[in-house]
Amino acid sequence: MKSRSLFFSFFLAFIISSCNHHQSKTNTLPNIVIIFTDDQGYGDIGCFGATGFQTPNLDRMAADGMRFTNFYSAQPVCSASRAGLLTGCYPNRIGISGALFPYDEVGISDDEVTLAEMLKGKGYTTAIFGKWHLGHHVQFLPLQHGFDEYAGLPYSNDMWPIELDGSRSAPGKGRGDFPDLPLIHGNESVEFINSYADQDKLTTLYTEKAVDFIRRNKTNPFFLYVPHSMPHIPLGVSDKFRGKSEQGMYGDVMMEIDWSVGQIIETLKENGLEENTIVIFNTDNGPWLNFGNHAGSSGGLREGKTTSWEGGQRVPCIVKWPENVPSGVVCNQLVSSIDFFPTLASIVGGSLPEHKIDGVNIIDLWKGDMSAKPRKELYYYYGKNNLNAVRQGNWKLVYPHTYQSYEATNPGNDGQGGKRININVDSLELYNLIRDPGERYNVIKMYPEIVEQLKKVGDQARADLGDLNTGIKGEGVREIGKLRK
Repeated sequence: MKSRSLFFSFFLAFIISSCNHHQSKTNTLPNIVIIFTDDQGYGDIGCFGATGFQTPNLDRMAADGMRFTNFYSAQPVCSASRAGLLTGCYPNRIGISGALFPYDEVGISDDEVTLAEMLKGKGYTTAIFGKWHLGHHVQFLPLQHGFDEYAGLPYSNDMWPIELDGSRSAPGKGRGDFPDLPLIHGNESVEFINSYADQDKLTTLYTEKAVDFIRRNKTNPFFLYVPHSMPHIPLGVSDKFRGKSEQGMYGDVMMEIDWSVGQIIETLKENGLEENTIVIFNTDNGPWLNFGNHAGSSGGLREGKTTSWEGGQRVPCIVKWPENVPSGVVCNQLVSSIDFFPTLASIVGGSLPEHKIDGVNIIDLWKGDMSAKPRKELYYYYGKNNLNAVRQGNWKLVYPHTYQSYEATNPGNDGQGGKRININVDSLELYNLIRDPGERYNVIKMYPEIVEQLKKVGDQARADLGDLNTGIKGEGVREIGKLRK
């Protein structure tokens, strides 16, 4: 009897020791998951006002975490916004503006420090499954910039030689000179996306890769980056969701992305990782509105992708981190994707780069202190290096510039893009974004003192980052990475 009692004592001690060991591992560095969509509008999540389709997993994530209503991408276009997210810099600081194309021989510089590289310095295993778009040559690909694993497309899913009817474009016509769209694993192209049917598998493929990565790395801290190719056109959706939404194919695609979010969070839960994982959902820029029913909704904001109006750069963001980020909270403070780098570095004890970055630490907001205002200002750059607007607090000053308008003409339909019309902003305009988020009422004559203050913000931006509109080069701009011959 005594031996049985001794056995159970040892057994109980072993169980307690195992639990403590598990707790010590899971209570150290948090896992980090960033889910990043492409061309999704501000109004394309249920809790942000979406209609015609449901996003129950994202809505649940917002109920369990924090939803940001004044959140901005680094620029309103693909490559630039991704550069900002991963480096904590305004993308024009590191020489990346606009979107890189298959014929470009540039990409992210070796001198830049990515979020993945910072986290690897703290012992994280890192992976990206999805769209990269920071240079497609090997020296620019993810494995050379802090990621241990990569599977996905090197650039946008419309950068291919396929017409709307599925036929190949003739050389010299449209995108007929573009190469076939490669699906890369590591540094090698393993297959090509040559049809619209091939596009249908992308969201599920990235999700399955993400789920497998979580299961393989549940005993060590990891950083998982899932930049979906969707809902960028051409839209692709699996049979699981085709025809499921009232809205149409765009709604089907968003429902599959929502399913993907649910699969990732459920996998974290199944492996005992949910409590110790930061999950961030965000998108790269606003919707490509001239594609009509194949485009998202700006949620009432003005214009969309590639413009410096709110519909181009203000995007949805949700952050979930149980017991750290309070649940069901809406944050209305000014925040940008460039703020993730310094915030996550502060959480894991990582080092910031020696060179200048532009992000600010927003951990006080994540902790629920809504009186904190870590970000005071925001610069709206677009084009090669055009400063189109600045924001300070709730005020936005728009500078003279030219943009391609969606609102001045009718959109296309069913994957066909409508025309866009060049519009000139001929003089300074001022908007109060707390009262007028749709930027419909120019109040510049009413607040001259606000205008003068915002001009100083613009002068600071130009001196540091330059401005092609005024011919100022800027003292803080670094070079984009050049292809080594």
